[in-house]
Amino acid sequence: MLAARLATQLAPASGSKLWRSLAARRGLLERITAASRAVRTPSRPLVWMHAPSVGEGLQARPVAHRLRALHPELQLAYTFFSPSAETFSASVGADITDYLPFDGRREADAMLDALQPSVLAFVKLDVWPTLVERATARGIPVALLSATLAPRSGRSGAMSRLLLHEAYSALEGVGAIDQANADRLVALGVRPDVLEVTGDTRFDQVWDRAQRVDERQPMLRALAGTRPTLVAGSTWPADEAVLLEAFARARRAESSLRLIIAPHEPTATHLGPIVAWALAAGVSCATLSLAESDRAASQSDVILVDRVGVLGDLYSLADVAFVGGGFHAAGLHSVIEPAAFGAPVLFGPGHDMSREAGLLISAGGARVVRDAGECEAALRTFTANSVARETAGAAARDLVQSELGATERSVRLVQRLLRARL
Repeated sequence: MLAARLATQLAPASGSKLWRSLAARRGLLERITAASRAVRTPSRPLVWMHAPSVGEGLQARPVAHRLRALHPELQLAYTFFSPSAETFSASVGADITDYLPFDGRREADAMLDALQPSVLAFVKLDVWPTLVERATARGIPVALLSATLAPRSGRSGAMSRLLLHEAYSALEGVGAIDQANADRLVALGVRPDVLEVTGDTRFDQVWDRAQRVDERQPMLRALAGTRPTLVAGSTWPADEAVLLEAFARARRAESSLRLIIAPHEPTATHLGPIVAWALAAGVSCATLSLAESDRAASQSDVILVDRVGVLGDLYSLADVAFVGGGFHAAGLHSVIEPAAFGAPVLFGPGHDMSREAGLLISAGGARVVRDAGECEAALRTFTANSVARETAGAAARDLVQSELGATERSVRLVQRLLRARL
């Protein structure tokens, strides 16, 4: 903690996630205290939700919104760890939003003094042992929502269990995404009497977004058409090495095939090689920004998404979807977003840590592609065979629907803890 506090004070201004994370915590406790003085009403209950990054935030957000709808008297605080969640955090709609400080006693006590939460809810897996200890000492119930522990998670190791067992055993309410994860969480220290299977709220979130997509919005109207369309989302260069070759090959059989590709990081460094590839491959390429305003550009063979926040809507255009991360060390990104639109989903072999990928494969709504040849074959099957495409797409959509309801179950868990506290 001494080292973390010193690093926070000395961190330079930088685009690096590490330095940004440290620098953002300078003056954090003062910011939280000032925000609480401005908006916190002690007579009103407050639920404090913590989600480390955007993925966990997508699980937290539907619960936060539903709590707001059911309990207008409730106040919400929302914290995150990663700088990547800074922009996203505003969409949660909390009264107080900021980074979570490092896990020291001084920091934990300052946060609890300022926020005066009735319930503290972590999302997915990360718990901060000192914060849990200090909250529990004050009689504040601590929960874990959409709780997940992958079979090969480092948290299952002996050292992690030794360090975190007490924190997990102190939890008063845990909603696991399924029974297999619930069993692994018990081994980590969660008490069986506080554990229930509530499901994964991401399914509710992506389904709701899919139902609310406005096909009349300028972006989708500009790209609408009859060409068979592959939408590739959250790709990394390792994914693109396979995907772009497969796309070029598939176009030899289906020349009208179009690619809309949204790299995980739409920086000039990432976009430049894709533009160079398109030029060398002889396929027309335009950025999404240009395609929205230029009719000719919107007809390009490759539409390169040059901003974030729109992928969830772009999947509505997909005849077939490719989700990145399966060829990248960071792991597979969300496969249920395109599935909610009824698109067959393709991804690389690195999917073993993704429960939803396994569910989609079992349901027949997704295929694993291990190289450009397999990716090309899958593309050609789904673009040439409408029955195969519609069957796989329906299986993907049905799988998402079968997992709905986690938000309501998670809200009931929080409500139970609130009633016990009040």
